[in-house]
Amino acid sequence: MTQSNEDNTAWRRALRLEMVARRAAMGEMAHGELSARIMAHLQATLGVPKVVAFCWPIKHEPDVRGVIDLWRQAGAMAALPVVVAENAPLAFRVWMTETALEADRYGIPTPVAGEFVQPDLILLPLNGFDAAGYRLGYGGGYFDRTLAALSPRPLAVGVGFEVNRLPSIRPESHDQRLDWIVTENGAFRPVAA
Repeated sequence: MTQSNEDNTAWRRALRLEMVARRAAMGEMAHGELSARIMAHLQATLGVPKVVAFCWPIKHEPDVRGVIDLWRQAGAMAALPVVVAENAPLAFRVWMTETALEADRYGIPTPVAGEFVQPDLILLPLNGFDAAGYRLGYGGGYFDRTLAALSPRPLAVGVGFEVNRLPSIRPESHDQRLDWIVTENGAFRPVAA
């Protein structure tokens, strides 16, 4: 029996809320310790990128800004995603510690000015994820559209907590697979579904 699109949409909507609640239940100390382990795995697994895009942490996502700082000290350029139009791929603006940020329409701190660049590595927050390399975001589809549109496609690395691992996110045709997933337990390449 196949599931209808409406059923899958409703299931994903409820799952998104559950995934945020799982992270919110973590204490601040545990969140900090697990984020530090994720950053150590990122540093041990990936070389220093030329341009790394990352997301400002929201909704209790892992905070990877420490590894961004280390990579910047090693010569990398950092960038944050910017929604330039609804239902369009994201653009990426250069970020430095002095870059002015303002909350966008989704409440995400975003650079309001600066040069647009194309990353060779994108660290994507995992609201939920599965071993096949699919991520459950917040429902806007921005990262899926972005990964599908960028050429050459940057290395797509999901960063998240094991508490958000799922048997399957029930991927849909537009969902883009990640190249790596990094959690507090280590870095792994997804297995074929």
